[in-house]
Amino acid sequence: MSAPVILITGTSSGIGLATAVATAAAGNRVIATLRNPQKADDLRAAASTAGVSIDIRTLDVVDAAAIAGCVDGIIADYGQLDAVINNAGSGHVGTIELESVDAVRVQMETNFFSVVTLTKAAFPHLRAANGRLITVSSVGGAIGQPFNEAYCASKFAVEGFMESLAPVAATVGVRVSVVEPGPVSTEFVANLGADLPTLLTAAGPYGLAMSAYLQRTTAQFSSARAQSPDAVAAVIVDLLTAVAPPARVQTSHAASAFVGVKLADLDGAAVQTMTDAWVHSDTPQAETPTEPTTH
Repeated sequence: MSAPVILITGTSSGIGLATAVATAAAGNRVIATLRNPQKADDLRAAASTAGVSIDIRTLDVVDAAAIAGCVDGIIADYGQLDAVINNAGSGHVGTIELESVDAVRVQMETNFFSVVTLTKAAFPHLRAANGRLITVSSVGGAIGQPFNEAYCASKFAVEGFMESLAPVAATVGVRVSVVEPGPVSTEFVANLGADLPTLLTAAGPYGLAMSAYLQRTTAQFSSARAQSPDAVAAVIVDLLTAVAPPARVQTSHAASAFVGVKLADLDGAAVQTMTDAWVHSDTPQAETPTEPTTH
């Protein structure tokens, strides 16, 4: 039998890059996509170092026509599509009083509707292959976090969509899984597209709360508790061959503990008590993860 064909989005860096290399190293034929082809050098270098071959293609996931063309091209070239790993996405820090509704729409387009569009385009081929649909979400898809209203809304939407799709997809042989990382050792501030002084200046009356939040979050991403992209990639690769892949999986014990707070919190008090501390600099900060980063 020919090796499985796997499409992965958002592979220029971080989790996506590590997943593309690990998936290819596991013996799959990998089509790794990224929005900007000029940012493919790191992926090429990592693939070369690992001794694997990866088919790198350009794809802007907010372009529905490009998604359709990408999927059609894969079928034309390979004759099959066995799995899709939705990884592309972006982080965002802000609060609704100070930003435009259009900024929220951008998050929904990038992190949610792109996933929906690719899922729809790929699904007939996944069904034919009894394939896998894996989507990288975040612990921010389970717990709403300060200054992450738009980001968490988009990830909540992804989780609701996939949780609802999973039992339906299973009736036609497609297994659906959502992956929830906690902090990953990526460039948190760089991924937000703004430096810390700019964010704080723009925060206005929310400046003190924003400062407390950013201090906590940057510490989380630089701490020893942050996972490596390779560790997250290993979890994703395991889902490709698991006999009974879970519908939801956290990528670390810390992420599982964090999500567990929400699942046991019927009235929301536990989550609110925990996250309230993140926006007060004089309150002891619990060592719990946050994940407003780019995928």
